[in-house]
This record gives sequence, C-alpha cells and structure tokens, in this order.
Amino acid sequence: MKDTRDERQAMGQGMRLGLLLLTASVLPVGFWALFAPRSFYDDFPAPGRYWVSAIGPYNEHLVTDVGAAYLALGVLLGLAGILLGRTLVRVSLVAWLVYAVPHFAFHFTTLDAFTLADNLANMGSLGLAVLLPLLLLAGTYRTPQKDEPGDCGTKEGRTRV
Repeated sequence: MKDTRDERQAMGQGMRLGLLLLTASVLPVGFWALFAPRSFYDDFPAPGRYWVSAIGPYNEHLVTDVGAAYLALGVLLGLAGILLGRTLVRVSLVAWLVYAVPHFAFHFTTLDAFTLADNLANMGSLGLAVLLPLLLLAGTYRTPQKDEPGDCGTKEGRTRV
C-alpha cells in the first residue's frame, strides 16, 4: 500500500512526536541491555532500583536478546516516525503493542515484588507504553484513505479481502 504525501501530512506532527517519543524511550533501554547486560539486570531502571533482578535470576543470553529486540522495535518506530507512511506507522505500532501489552500484563501479576513507589512508577510507565501507541494507532484512522489500494472503491476497483 502506497501512502500519498497528503496522507503523511494529515497524520501530522503529533504522530511524528508520539512515535519519536516511543523511540527515545526504547533505544536507550535496548542499548543498555544489549551492551551492558549485567548492569541492566542489576540496576534497571536506575541505580538503587532493582526492577529486573527482583523477579528472576540473571541470564545474560535472555537480557541481551531483550536488548536486541528493544533496538529492533526502536528502529522500526523511529523509521515510522521519520517516514510517516500510514502502513509503516500501523505495522510498527501493532508490533510494539504485541510486545507492550503482555509486558504490562506480566508486571501487573508481580506487584508483590516491589514497593508502592516502584509499582506506581513501573505500572505508570508500562501503562503509558500501551496507551500512547493505542492513541497513535487510532489517529491513523482519522484521515480518509480512499485511494489506498485494497480498499473498496479504489481506482483499481479492488475490494478489501
């Protein structure tokens, strides 16, 4: 599906800002976990806070894989924020949500491992990591898509399958 320049402009700067905000929150975590896995395990999200080590034993392979996955998602979200193609934006947001929703759900089941302050910070940040992409995804449906291939009534006469 090819996005027109008008469609990209219609999504606007708010979409770009939201995607780049997600990117900026994901990339540092990815770099940290990939290149300093023990430090990430011991100190995430900051020295004196133990959100990873509090809920399981250290596994370097797992931590570096998580870091690489964060980097991959960060690159995808960043490219979507730069290019603003409707299809790329939607795919990147759905890919992020496939990760973020189960991540939120898991942490919701481990509240007993943390202090009240850490739970508020953790669940608040993870909740925003789900809410923001949902709002952005909804924003991709606000503009008309009449000329997008695969939709009913297109110039090509195709219907959505």
